[in-house]
Amino acid sequence: LAEETNFLNGEPLSANYRKLLKQRQALPVFARRDEIVAAGAKHKALVLVSDAGSGKTTQCPQFFLRAGLAGDKAIAVTQPRRVAATSVALRVAEEMDVALGDEVGYSIRFDHAASARTKLLFLTDGVLLREAQTDPLLSKYGAIFIDEAHERTVNSDILLGQLKLLARKRADLKIVIMSATLDCEKFVRYFDAARIHIAGRNFPVELHYLPAPCRNYYESALDAAVQIHLNEPPGDVLVFLTGEREICDMRDDLLVRLSAVDEVEHGPVRVDVIFSALTHAEQMRIFQPAPAPVAPNGRAGRKIVLSTNIAETSLTIDGIVYVIDTGYAKQKVYHPRTRASSLAAVEISKSSAAQRAGRAGRTQPGKCFRLYTESSFENMADSVVPEILRSPVDQLVIQLLALDIPNLIRFPFLDPPSPEAFMRAFEQLHLQQVIDDECKLTPFGRRVAQLPLDPTLAVMLERSAELGRSAELGVQREVRALVALLSVNSVFAGDAAKRAPPALKSFVHPSSEHRTLVNLFYGFLDAPELVVYNELLRTNQLFLRTVSEIAAEDLRAACPAFYEKARGELHLPA
Repeated sequence: LAEETNFLNGEPLSANYRKLLKQRQALPVFARRDEIVAAGAKHKALVLVSDAGSGKTTQCPQFFLRAGLAGDKAIAVTQPRRVAATSVALRVAEEMDVALGDEVGYSIRFDHAASARTKLLFLTDGVLLREAQTDPLLSKYGAIFIDEAHERTVNSDILLGQLKLLARKRADLKIVIMSATLDCEKFVRYFDAARIHIAGRNFPVELHYLPAPCRNYYESALDAAVQIHLNEPPGDVLVFLTGEREICDMRDDLLVRLSAVDEVEHGPVRVDVIFSALTHAEQMRIFQPAPAPVAPNGRAGRKIVLSTNIAETSLTIDGIVYVIDTGYAKQKVYHPRTRASSLAAVEISKSSAAQRAGRAGRTQPGKCFRLYTESSFENMADSVVPEILRSPVDQLVIQLLALDIPNLIRFPFLDPPSPEAFMRAFEQLHLQQVIDDECKLTPFGRRVAQLPLDPTLAVMLERSAELGRSAELGVQREVRALVALLSVNSVFAGDAAKRAPPALKSFVHPSSEHRTLVNLFYGFLDAPELVVYNELLRTNQLFLRTVSEIAAEDLRAACPAFYEKARGELHLPA
């Protein structure tokens, strides 16, 4: 690693590369580099288990690339979340001293920064699955890493099964499963894999439980954050909350409560937030250092980071000394009666609680304030139930059929869904004409499978296209707009719909939220500045990019000047 030129492109290495190399060499995983490379060379499949923050996500793919374990092919590293794929790709590109999108890139839904030169690609598991529809052998990759495998998303479980089948067909393919939990025996048996456990560098963490259950975890978390800032030594704070609205409300309440605090005596404080809908620049703010003292002899500043469970393992934030664990997270819950899913706040598992506590001890001894009793912790489930066992399998069926899997029941699932779940999916998809009487994808179903959307939205979009082509019903344009809006987080910020001024209230339909969204979209086309820049709306870059991907011609035709102005900044299609 002491060379003068970059092994990827022959360019001279920068001073920043050498600075980052020292940081990399301090990571626990770096000391095991030779062992990891040797195991990767010897074995077809490898399970890497290490605490969050050990460096496995950023370093292990680099080890494989430098050692040539993927041959002349690229290396894919899947992430369950878009924010993790983009942020890790940016960090690795910086560590490897290359421009993002060249030798190191990323690919997520509606966003792509990669080229023919890309050798290390970070992508969401859904994107890799869609790639497998056109290239079932995933032939351009010599090694595939499945990161955060312990999260057991539907997409990651399908990928695991697909890789198990691929392992029989491709002798050259290396498979690496990375997990932050010790419960990895199932992965080892599944792939007949070698296993390496890398200890983290965690310091002791004091656990503090409530003596009795709290009535309102939100208020308890708010009080705890304020008390830590007033009474605890310097160190940053990480608060786990359930979702965007709760996080934004907490940020506002914290800023009000802390506004009266003496910054010289207690130090300045910055409140940062992290959730999936933020722009990349907003997400990167959490990695900035805490504010400096406001006076020469003043107390050091601290930052308070409000996060969803994305900060359990997907993101590592240096400087965290105190963790406030509310004990809840948002989880997709399926309602069989309505055949609809919703996000609900549910109790976390013991495994998640351990991951949260571990975030407090990365750089020095820390404290974790659990806003539940010790007996409540003991009654938690050991680990999260895999998503594939608590969700409808409609999309799973479509994806497997698109991969030309002949017998879905015999697909090598790590945890197979019930036969009843498959039957319900077959009935629904047959009703929607996605599959035929032989349970094979129809031509219509093939088109649905290619769309990176929920099956119901994909069916709606394709049906609207057929109606639009019939020239009898002009519905395609409105449906495209609605699908775009339903594919991103809520456009409204908090209770904005209730507080909206007359100019925005004119968009509101009295009995249909979907109609309101479509009205808002057309308002955006007619007067983009009013809609995009209104403080009551959260029309962020992801929203604009999604709308433009699905209805770009509408946006160009209705307001070409605005589209051209925003195109470069938002990476919209030309």
